[in-house]
Amino acid sequence: MAYERILRGREGEVLFLLGNEAFARGALEGGVSVAATYPGTPSSEIGEVLFELAEAAGMYFEYSTNEKVAVEVAYAAATSGLRSLAFMKHVGLNVAMDSFISAVLMGVEGGMAVISADDPSAHSSQNEQDNRTYSLLTGVPMLEPSDPQEAKDMLVDALRMSEEHGVPFLIRSVTRVSHMRAPVRLGPLAEIRPPGSGEFRGGPGSHVPVPPRNLKWHEELLAKLSSLVPVSERSGWNRVEGSGDLGIVTSGAAYNYVHDVVSEQGIEAEILKLGMTNPLPRSLIASFLDRHDVVYVFEEVDPFLERGIREIAQMEGIDVEIRGKLSGHVPWVRETDMDVVTRSLGLELPGVPEVRVEIPRRPPVFCPGCPHRGTFWALRKAILSLRGKVKVPAVTTDIGCYTLGFNPPFGLGDVLLSMGASLGLAGGFEVASGGKPVALIGDSTFFHAGIPALINLASNDHDALVVILDNGTTAMTGHQPHPGQSATGRSISIEEVVRSITGNVRVVDPYDLEQTTEAFKEALQEPGLSVVVSRRACSLMEDALKRRRGEPIEHYRVIADRCTACGICYRFFSCPAIYAGEDGKARIDPFLCDGCGVCAQVCPFDAIVKGGD
Repeated sequence: MAYERILRGREGEVLFLLGNEAFARGALEGGVSVAATYPGTPSSEIGEVLFELAEAAGMYFEYSTNEKVAVEVAYAAATSGLRSLAFMKHVGLNVAMDSFISAVLMGVEGGMAVISADDPSAHSSQNEQDNRTYSLLTGVPMLEPSDPQEAKDMLVDALRMSEEHGVPFLIRSVTRVSHMRAPVRLGPLAEIRPPGSGEFRGGPGSHVPVPPRNLKWHEELLAKLSSLVPVSERSGWNRVEGSGDLGIVTSGAAYNYVHDVVSEQGIEAEILKLGMTNPLPRSLIASFLDRHDVVYVFEEVDPFLERGIREIAQMEGIDVEIRGKLSGHVPWVRETDMDVVTRSLGLELPGVPEVRVEIPRRPPVFCPGCPHRGTFWALRKAILSLRGKVKVPAVTTDIGCYTLGFNPPFGLGDVLLSMGASLGLAGGFEVASGGKPVALIGDSTFFHAGIPALINLASNDHDALVVILDNGTTAMTGHQPHPGQSATGRSISIEEVVRSITGNVRVVDPYDLEQTTEAFKEALQEPGLSVVVSRRACSLMEDALKRRRGEPIEHYRVIADRCTACGICYRFFSCPAIYAGEDGKARIDPFLCDGCGVCAQVCPFDAIVKGGD
């Protein structure tokens, strides 16, 4: 097993772990009995580890249909006295909030932690929202690790405090913590209560938030938070380092950059590092502010700490200048790094030779052999062939590898909001503009949030074409399973689900361009709701399986005498394995070609044939 060392590592042993791997070890040391997630970068590796280790550890782990379901599974376990964990990327918590708010309000019996992996600079996300704000909305206590060691230890501590105080805990990670690799000293493994051993001691209505019961729970939640203020004051996660007239308050990944700048430039500064950031240690912060005339605040994304610190300064009557995002001294957008800290402190950057290199633009593209390429080629061809006959007011897209279809040369994907939104958007465009909008959605995303929207399209008699790009996995986040390709239970047929909602469904193979194009043309011209399932396994998975079985991949090549240098294969089909030679004629890189053969169908001159040189 790739991650066996995380389970078998002994107390005191030091492992070089990714932040997310450290979180997984923390779940084992914290005695988590039930864990659930929907995969999303930058949280995905936690699930990969637990998926492999859960059975051997005596833990139940599942890839849930979506993040809301994951939180509900974890909450049910926690109300039954077991310790539980739900984890997701930052926008996943948006999906889970409806249930999470009530879970925090009503409280838990066993410890429950929720990890939100935020993505400052939006490296792999549609935004860079700061989920610390949710701690104020829900009233959930919160911890912020700065490195893998803290990731592991904070999760263990969060589960303990959650159980002691009867309230879930939120842990806010960020990309540079989840994907940082560092030495981690292991603690002892906890005894994990076996799934099935819990007991729900509530009765009818005991956990039903209706007035006036929810008002009583709100008062109890505020009391729990008040009881945690002294815990925050004493917590080792909140500490003061160094000395000097300059004061700096920081948390999370930003602390690492502050520490490095202060150390490397020999700055005399007192640093207040906050790890438990809701509730804030008010007395500790007030005492710190009182010792300084100027205090900088460095944090990632929103001025969450800065607002809290300004509130404490105002309420305590402390005369201090606070410099941060709100004052304009620290940039609000993108990650905090050493340059940001240096410039914000008014220091000069260390002398670095200026190097000017023109780097070619490399937009993300579909992999060689990706079935989505054939789907987009056929769909674009069908839409263009029906121009003047069929009005397509918009092509709505969704979150997955197929999102890249908005790029040239395909240009298919006008609007994207969130997981599953493409179908709801299509209904709105049809009402607003008429015609037949096209909605693109992946298989995992369809199960995540597309089914209710498809029901809405059908029940309201919308005229739209829904294209479900089924590559048999949750590809973009690391090939995790989903209900259509369940790894532990029964697989659910997409077309059977669709037929139960609307009978008009076609299943095509995107490697067969003629069949797929005709299916799209027919679906675009018929009235009412149409669904096309474009099904072919992810090429990366298929190639890996072939290599594992020792099967050769038959590459394709270009017959130079037949090639006219038209550029259709490398400019309009846009496979990374195909490029133009100095004479403009196509070439195929055998190291990249995965033998799908779709390019041979695209070439109008039969210049591409099977059989590499």
